[in-house]
Amino acid sequence: MEVNAVLGEEFTLFTKDNTTIYSSCVRKWWKESIVYHIYPRSFCDSNGDGIGDLKGITSKLDYIKALGANVIWLGPIYESPNEDNGYDISDYYKIMPEFGTMEDWEELVAEMHKRDMKICMDLVLNHTSSQHEWFMKSRESKDNPYRDYYIWRPGSNGKAPNNWVSFFSGSTWEYDAQTDEYYLHLFSKGQPDLNWENPKVREEIAKLIRFWLDKGVDAFRMDVINVISKVEGLPDCKDPENSPLAGSEYYFNGPKLIEYLRELKGKTFDHLDIFTVGETPCVTTEHGLKYTHKTDGVLSMLFQFEHMEVDIQPGKSKWHCQQWNLDDLRAITSRWQHDLQHGWQSLYLENHDQPRSVSRFGNDTTLRVESAKMLATWLHMLCGTPFVYQGQEIGMINCKYDIKEYNDVETLNMYNEEIQKGQWTHDQIMDAIHKKSRDNNRTPMQWTDQDHAGFTSQASKPWLKVNPSYKTINVAQALQDPNSILHYYSKLIHLRKEYPAIVYGTYSLFEGDHPQVYSYWRKFGSESLLVMCNFSGEDASIATDLVCKNSPELLICNYNQVSKTDQVILLRPYEARVYRFRNL
Repeated sequence: MEVNAVLGEEFTLFTKDNTTIYSSCVRKWWKESIVYHIYPRSFCDSNGDGIGDLKGITSKLDYIKALGANVIWLGPIYESPNEDNGYDISDYYKIMPEFGTMEDWEELVAEMHKRDMKICMDLVLNHTSSQHEWFMKSRESKDNPYRDYYIWRPGSNGKAPNNWVSFFSGSTWEYDAQTDEYYLHLFSKGQPDLNWENPKVREEIAKLIRFWLDKGVDAFRMDVINVISKVEGLPDCKDPENSPLAGSEYYFNGPKLIEYLRELKGKTFDHLDIFTVGETPCVTTEHGLKYTHKTDGVLSMLFQFEHMEVDIQPGKSKWHCQQWNLDDLRAITSRWQHDLQHGWQSLYLENHDQPRSVSRFGNDTTLRVESAKMLATWLHMLCGTPFVYQGQEIGMINCKYDIKEYNDVETLNMYNEEIQKGQWTHDQIMDAIHKKSRDNNRTPMQWTDQDHAGFTSQASKPWLKVNPSYKTINVAQALQDPNSILHYYSKLIHLRKEYPAIVYGTYSLFEGDHPQVYSYWRKFGSESLLVMCNFSGEDASIATDLVCKNSPELLICNYNQVSKTDQVILLRPYEARVYRFRNL
């Protein structure tokens, strides 16, 4: 990649088209990176106990390196009772025994650094496990020194302190008879919220981050980081009946969030060449720019969720699905591309909390390969840092299990709550779960077509049922097929490393109101890339003579043969193309 700036130096992009953003960029290694996201429990089991582990990850580093990724985001591997699969941490300084030892983690990081790969650790800082030493001491008495590490309140007229609703269903408050008070948990009752108002808590958090930085960590993903600041007084939600998450207006993007993150950054990340990515639900582009601004931001980049909500009924929970609309996806994506020109964002369609993208936005049956490649093209050509979730690169699909086969606490709580309400039938509940359960992306990685998909030894049983699709969708098969989704991902990733326009180019729409095709420009200096993606299962056409008049280079296409006429570009179902123009 040739860019007229060294790492850390600012440069400016200019374009002639007044519909294109004008951008001033700072060159950073993490902007030019590809992150591979691993859910440790489901990636690779090295010791045959049915649970993925650190040694299993180490054994697959060459596979990830060959794909082209240079950063691994490792899901939580700290000691935990696993009420929420590691997102309930009981000791930030120890490794969960079922994943291995600290020596195994150190070996993994050493092997990564040998391969010029970097490690991104998951930080869960809004809450701990209820089995964390701090919390166990906190609940002993009202005057315990650790009491103020968490958010405790007396009841109100024999009820919970307020009417907030948990992310995982039910009240955010759990009564504790020992001290006759309630503690706040935005997530499960086993995940009590830390009290960031307490400076001792903030110092403890800075201390644990410095511990991991000293051990060689290169980056941190910060779990639901924009809920750490709550509005003073914790007031009731005014309209709980019409709020899918009652009370969230009093903790998302709270009043002291920037103050807390700036203080934390000053004590830990400042003057280090690392990146931080914040998981930030319910943010606007205004929030995003403020949090990631190139001069005074408190995060390097963020995960926003607006595009992940296009298939959710307005004002409803994630389980209330609707048919998504290309116009909505295009408008949301374009707004984030334009508004964060002085900040930065992550690019993703899947992670450990989201269903499989080819099942959600593509066609996971007859056109699985074509639609998976199209979605990858659309995403990787945008401005931002791409994240690839394990199995996404081979086109893994959603699972459809019986309720007894699910493990996810959010899914099980939702099922039980909806059964009690009696408003949905069992089949309606299961349809929503099949579409949106977090276990869709937590099924074991499909390495081969052998027993248990090669995830674990034949004698053991995986912690979560393997998706039956492993017989035809697996890494071994994809490696042998030159036209596989896996090889296509690798080509996309290497294109990103070759053409600066993909990382630093400006963004503007082309044919911005097309009902089937999402097409856009990426421009950098004299180089212009035209990305065209047919999001439908039908043929689509674009009336333009750009290609026949300029004879651009076709950088990548997900079909073997490309067809066109002089005045029209014809795209087959889920077809994607990227053309490179010079001096256009």
